[in-house]
Amino acid sequence: MDSKTLRYIIKRILLAIVTLWAVITITFFVMKAVPGDPFASEKAVTPAAKAALEAKYGLDKPLFQQYLSYLNGALHFDFGPSLKLRGRQVTDIIVDGMKTSAKLGIIALIIATVTGILLGAVAALKRNSIFDKIIMVITTAFVSMPSFIMGTLLLMLFSITLHIVPANGAAKGGLILPVITLSLYPMSYITRLTRSSMLDVLGQDYIRTAKAKGVSERNIILKHALKNSLIPVITYFGPELAYIVTGSLVVEQIFAVPGIGRAFVSSITGRDYTLIMGTTVVLASLIVIMNLVSDIMYKVVDPRINLE
Repeated sequence: MDSKTLRYIIKRILLAIVTLWAVITITFFVMKAVPGDPFASEKAVTPAAKAALEAKYGLDKPLFQQYLSYLNGALHFDFGPSLKLRGRQVTDIIVDGMKTSAKLGIIALIIATVTGILLGAVAALKRNSIFDKIIMVITTAFVSMPSFIMGTLLLMLFSITLHIVPANGAAKGGLILPVITLSLYPMSYITRLTRSSMLDVLGQDYIRTAKAKGVSERNIILKHALKNSLIPVITYFGPELAYIVTGSLVVEQIFAVPGIGRAFVSSITGRDYTLIMGTTVVLASLIVIMNLVSDIMYKVVDPRINLE
């Protein structure tokens, strides 16, 4: 690794730290500015009991003092106790949720990336053929349809009408539809990116030179065209993860998947301050890290790229 690449990585890590601090700060103060409190929905809570609860969780302290206290805890990966799920720590809730969400996201990510690259390559190599047209029509439809609509349609068709797979994401085989729902949009987008990039690469001079030298078509496609056409896909890798993470918030609700997305939505509706902050920090960290990884992967795919 040269010094310029190392400096770039260090700069991006520092930028990532500043980004996470900004996310924590904005989320904290916006959350506190919204009217209401986490104990407003408690049944028959007397003023004395409410004051005791606020004192127990430190909500009676000045706002800036609460903010500094939370920052200190977050630096030590201690997000405090949940205000709604009494007796449970936010870290434990997130870890339990991530076991399901990580499995869901990784499988969807792999399916979307591999299938998208394959379909895009086929569409480019069979340009203007019936295969190309079918692939483009299908991917256009999937790109245009929001995940919550696609999830609802799949749920109604395969779970309610045909009874092929369970509707509950916690049941055996219940992750099949959520995985398909989350993977369809990025798969379609990657297909279109790969096709467009590969068509551009196939028209380059070095491809014509390789053909003139007698290089086999298989080597031209695999070693030259496909490899160089993956750079836009890598660019999309960070946003792809962001889509899957944010998309899972809705999808996990639709399919009752016991993941971090469902916990996050429940924390917002229940105004569980500590759980909102904890899940926000974890999700933001995941997106920032994956964007950094995608930038570094540019160099792996194409050593000619200079990171600045």
